[in-house]
Amino acid sequence: MLPIHEQFYTFQGEGIHAGRAAYFIRTFGCPVHCPWCDSAGTWHPDYIPEKIERWSSQDLAAEVAKTKAEFVVVTGGEPAIHDLAPLVDALHAHGQKVHLETSGAFPIRGDFDWITLSPKRWKLPLLDNINRADEFKIIVDQVGAIGEYAAVLGAQDKPVWLHPEWSKHSDAATLNSITNWVKTHGAPYRAGWQMHKHYAADQIDPRSAQPAPLGGDPAKGF
Repeated sequence: MLPIHEQFYTFQGEGIHAGRAAYFIRTFGCPVHCPWCDSAGTWHPDYIPEKIERWSSQDLAAEVAKTKAEFVVVTGGEPAIHDLAPLVDALHAHGQKVHLETSGAFPIRGDFDWITLSPKRWKLPLLDNINRADEFKIIVDQVGAIGEYAAVLGAQDKPVWLHPEWSKHSDAATLNSITNWVKTHGAPYRAGWQMHKHYAADQIDPRSAQPAPLGGDPAKGF
């Protein structure tokens, strides 16, 4: 049984698979505690819901099977703190591709079809996970963040997306830093965006939790 913060049917708003129909399963719990977290309900004491539902892998797979999702995204929180192998196996048994979104800081259990790794300075990714990832997502939350995380990831031939931290998505300095990095370095760096937020796509499904973004407020972060 997995603690599930929310599950919903939407489209993937980021990365290589952006725009494709996707079923999201967001697990509860995260020890990384980014001070700008946009899913604070998975861990922050001010936002944790009163009740955390626990679901079997089979029941989760059955929910996905009711949709036309092209793949399932397992995310968090930090999903890799859980043993995800039974869930991946159950979803594969239903013919579903399974993607993982992770900080990479914990061992990954499960034979995922795609792994998006987003390094966080509060708990850096394991080398094995960096090597295993299919794409990377750097959250640009401060000056120097791109260079900081580029050094962590090392030389890559896989896509490295540069996303503005959402509370700074209209900040000219943040956006210009991404533009200039892409123009200066070229591949594998790509400017990234969170399309689903402009569409408010996730909230159309009533099962999705209310957004609980910390928005870079140090008073709310840990």
